[in-house]
Amino acid sequence: MGQADIGLIGLAVMGQNLALNMNDHGFIVTVYNRTRATIDSFLNGPAQGSKIISASTIEEFCQSLKRPRKVILMVKAGEPVDACIQQLIPYLELGDVIIDGGNSLFSDTNRRTQALKEKGLLFIGSGISGGEEGARHGPSIMPGGNPEAWPLVKNIFQSISAKADNGEPCCDWVGDEGAGHYVKMVHNGIEYGDMQLICEAYSLLKHALKLNPQQIAQVFAQWNKTELDSYLIEITSAIFKQLDEDGQPLIDKILDVAGQKGTGKWTVINALEVGMPLTLIGEAVFARCLSAIKEERLEASKVLTGPSPLYEGNQEAFIESIRQALYASKIISYAQGFMLIQQAAKDYHWRINFGGVALMWRGGCIIRSKFLNNIKDAYEKQPALKTLLLDDFFKTALVKAQSDWRRVVAKAVELGIPTPCFSTALAFYDGYRSPNLPANLLQAQRDYFGAHTYERLDHPRGQFFHTNWTGTGGKVSSTSYNA
Repeated sequence: MGQADIGLIGLAVMGQNLALNMNDHGFIVTVYNRTRATIDSFLNGPAQGSKIISASTIEEFCQSLKRPRKVILMVKAGEPVDACIQQLIPYLELGDVIIDGGNSLFSDTNRRTQALKEKGLLFIGSGISGGEEGARHGPSIMPGGNPEAWPLVKNIFQSISAKADNGEPCCDWVGDEGAGHYVKMVHNGIEYGDMQLICEAYSLLKHALKLNPQQIAQVFAQWNKTELDSYLIEITSAIFKQLDEDGQPLIDKILDVAGQKGTGKWTVINALEVGMPLTLIGEAVFARCLSAIKEERLEASKVLTGPSPLYEGNQEAFIESIRQALYASKIISYAQGFMLIQQAAKDYHWRINFGGVALMWRGGCIIRSKFLNNIKDAYEKQPALKTLLLDDFFKTALVKAQSDWRRVVAKAVELGIPTPCFSTALAFYDGYRSPNLPANLLQAQRDYFGAHTYERLDHPRGQFFHTNWTGTGGKVSSTSYNA
């Protein structure tokens, strides 16, 4: 008979820290890794003195687990997950649970949930956020998959997760199939947006106001005492204080080429697939792509000219304007993220508690912030809220920030300082509040060159018309379709 409460496969840093976290909370964990040396190094190092046990084969690993067995995979997304599942299947029984805790694409989780259900096995795809520190001391956990599995792992997951200020676990059931990994994907997209917005604020403080790293650290420390109170603002302040070995600010020695693992890109691709205007996260992904072509930018800087980026007005007032622009743009980013989750819930037939999602992000994860309490409150007041922009709290905040936000975007354009996310956030706000957009001309153009038809203001929605614009096109129209 097995004695372990749960098994974990994959002893990279996240896997090791999760195993230690579960051990701390009184759960007996069996660990397995492809290489025995990694297991021994873990048991003789970080896990020394714990109740964590190990197995040398998959068969031995599965035999060590209490029934119904619960196995969490902390391996690289994609093919390694499928390979691991295939190795486990021969040694599992009906009702056993496999959990994928990696950054898997939600459509892979849909497929795995269905395939394993046919074999009588329960699958969970769970987003886990918070990095190494979160995994060790309390991450945000976003599980989805086969709902029959949730009661079997709920106690473990909620015990090891981060806790919000009121003690509630930052973990609850998200929804069927790939819903958990989908919400984690959007979380990562929002993280891209948050980071780019902070970088744009930094760029304005550095280039327009000529502040040095120590001064910028103080600005971010002050901002962290306001509505912007968050993990990312906090660590940004700390980054600007860090000195290199020669006593100079480390930030000034770091190459301006951003990396990415692809989850932000997945978010934007899916937004295009479901037809949602996720403009801010899209710009954040493209900003990383632009940063990557460093050599081309260096060449261009020698031949393409622009204005001098020196701001000559009141410095303190402009710093406050930047703060307001950052806050307003952040609201837009989260509003777009939740609009995307809402559309996905409709398209994929998931029942998602949107206030619950905000609660899960309040602790443990990279985007944790004070501001998520307001999102939770908004969805508790109106569960069917179409967008955060229509909630009283956020609507008031945007109206208050609006003049500063416009001033910053306009001044950035004047000074030649790129602020793609500040700018696209404002454009989205203005587009969303516009009763009329120039898409009537766009539809006329489509009908002119492709007979794609259009609807009319003086007729009910759903009736389509075609005009013979040139006198030679005839009355035949193209079939209507969505692309």
